[in-house]
Amino acid sequence: MSEAIHRPSGIHMDPRAMVSPSAKLGDGAKIGAFAIVGEDVELGDGCEVMPHAVVRGPARIGKNNVFHSFCSIGGDPQDLKYAGERTHVVIGDGNQFREGVTVNRGTGHGCGTTTIGSHNLFMVYAHIAHDCQVGDSTVFANSATLAGHVSVQDYATIGAFSAVHQFCRVGRYAYVGGFTVVTQDVPPFGLVVSERNTHCLGMNKVGLERRGFSPERMAEIEKAFRLLLRAKLNTSQAVARMRETLKGSADVQELIAFIEAVERGLVK
Repeated sequence: MSEAIHRPSGIHMDPRAMVSPSAKLGDGAKIGAFAIVGEDVELGDGCEVMPHAVVRGPARIGKNNVFHSFCSIGGDPQDLKYAGERTHVVIGDGNQFREGVTVNRGTGHGCGTTTIGSHNLFMVYAHIAHDCQVGDSTVFANSATLAGHVSVQDYATIGAFSAVHQFCRVGRYAYVGGFTVVTQDVPPFGLVVSERNTHCLGMNKVGLERRGFSPERMAEIEKAFRLLLRAKLNTSQAVARMRETLKGSADVQELIAFIEAVERGLVK
């Protein structure tokens, strides 16, 4: 660890941390074991960089931000046109960057700066790409992803495993549901979600074979799924027919018991 130039009182730094001499740490900053604070990073008062987190510069970061383990902030943009030019990350106050979150700096052909406001929550593995502009009080659920040059305005929510295409805008108070692909602007106050057509295609034949199910055993299960999915019967009628015709199969009885305990609906 190198002794940094700017060290106000009240800093708590694990001796195993690596902090660049050019990094500036605010009063009350906490740097955990094996954390890295790189060159030309300014951390405001009360920031915490937890063990194994990485913050690289140039980066200007406000007060009371928390960087959880294994997040990577200020890394090079994932852009083939990036040629090592000096670009930045600017972050406001009171943000939470959970485990595995990545935030990339801007690019020379973009605005040059990736900007994040204040009081945002970035859950596990969220990704903010180069030249993005994120406002205040947003929520990014697990693995929510912004491509480059995206604007997300105040109080918006990006659901888990959702992706926003380059140059799109997400308006204030908008909600993007989980597993949604956004390729156009999302209006303020709007609720946007991709269509979900999840279907049961039948018995898991390969999986059951690997678990040692006999052909006779699987044949009975297959008959039950045909009644459930392809006999033009509603679920109650299909269960009744299973009871009449397949009562000798313990596996079918397990299937029936499961169906009768359904509370949130059954994938068919």
